[in-house]
Amino acid sequence: MVLDTFGDSLKRIFSKVTGYSLVDREKVEALIIELQRALIQADVDIGLVAELSERIRKAVLKKELPKGMTLKEVLVKSLYDELVWFLGAEKAAMELKPQRILLIGLFGSGKTTTAGKIARWFQARGMKAGMVACDVHRPAAQEQLAQIGKRISAPVYAEGRKAADVAKKALEKSREPVLIFDSAGRDALDKELAEELKDLGKAVKPDEVLLVIPAELGQDAGRQASEFGRLVGITGIVVTKLDGTAKGGAAIAACRAAGANVKFICTGEKTEDMELYDPKRFVGRLIGYGDLEGLIEKAKEVGVSEESARKMLEGKFTMNDFQEQLKTMQGMGSLDKMMDMIPGISSGMLKKKLPKDFIGVQEGRMKKWRFAIQSMTREERDDPERISSARAKRIAAGSGLRQEDVSSLLKSYKQIKKVMKMTKGGKAFKRGPFARLAKQMGLGI
Repeated sequence: MVLDTFGDSLKRIFSKVTGYSLVDREKVEALIIELQRALIQADVDIGLVAELSERIRKAVLKKELPKGMTLKEVLVKSLYDELVWFLGAEKAAMELKPQRILLIGLFGSGKTTTAGKIARWFQARGMKAGMVACDVHRPAAQEQLAQIGKRISAPVYAEGRKAADVAKKALEKSREPVLIFDSAGRDALDKELAEELKDLGKAVKPDEVLLVIPAELGQDAGRQASEFGRLVGITGIVVTKLDGTAKGGAAIAACRAAGANVKFICTGEKTEDMELYDPKRFVGRLIGYGDLEGLIEKAKEVGVSEESARKMLEGKFTMNDFQEQLKTMQGMGSLDKMMDMIPGISSGMLKKKLPKDFIGVQEGRMKKWRFAIQSMTREERDDPERISSARAKRIAAGSGLRQEDVSSLLKSYKQIKKVMKMTKGGKAFKRGPFARLAKQMGLGI
């Protein structure tokens, strides 16, 4: 889960306020203090924490209540709205047009891996992308990019001894509409690195200059954004390694405060673990309200139709459908991340009802399950309820598996279907106080 510890703290705060029967000034102040504590523990700058706190007080306690809204509803909406402002306010945009993208950043920030993720992002939207290995200093940097290119079927250009020469030759030879230029980093932004990046910029003439920053930097990300922006100019930020630290919120907030917009966030090591940054959807996920829009988008990226994805989410699927989903789940990221995008499950209300071995299911087990499904008759795939112990034994023998493997598949299938039916693809949360608050916050549930 992205920002796991920080997200858990926010979920507790929102759960507490939505559980109140009555909200008064004392409870508002107590919640603000709890939020401050969560932010400071997540390495957010004290000044930004104080600014956010005052904005919430002003919105909740220093204004007349909007007509038809209770103080409790105003508090929940204001908490959400101010967190969205705090983490960026505006949804990022990346045009699907021919362009040159230059990635910059310090050593170890994840630029080379990010180049592959951005290339794949464009590929998933129907645009060919090439990558240019302009990091001529780090040993094996060009080889690493070549391996990434092979994995995602994207060409990599690496001819030349100096970074600017590599860029020029790539521009001469490439035919891809999108070119992503990797660059060298150092332990600090010194004069030598600044000059090299300026020369590279002159050769590339980039449409986008994206600064790659690891989330673990926390509030120090703001300083880096300011320094790079002043010396070489940037058009956006890519925040990497969000899955490995609770400091990601601090990094995003610090970049926003420094006047730098976050374009992409990376939530894992796989090339598909990257998305355009949308503060509303990001906060919705953090507080447990899910992100169905993001889940449908990921499904489309790996070739699953929206109709098929919604069918799965609403619990209207047979074992045949489940088999198709297993083939594409790796491309949509971990099951844990997928569950965090579904309202209700993401807040923890239903996640506990899922089998533990299903949430952490690995590729090897998915492969075994597919073998088991292939050994079933058509009637068994259409109606798994008819699979008795004897049939499970036959299926196991036919697929070369143990009977326990077939039992694990059937248990997980039934439980995930039951939980999905309870959410009805999020429709179950379109009624009652949850839905009313979600609607007021503009969340598409």
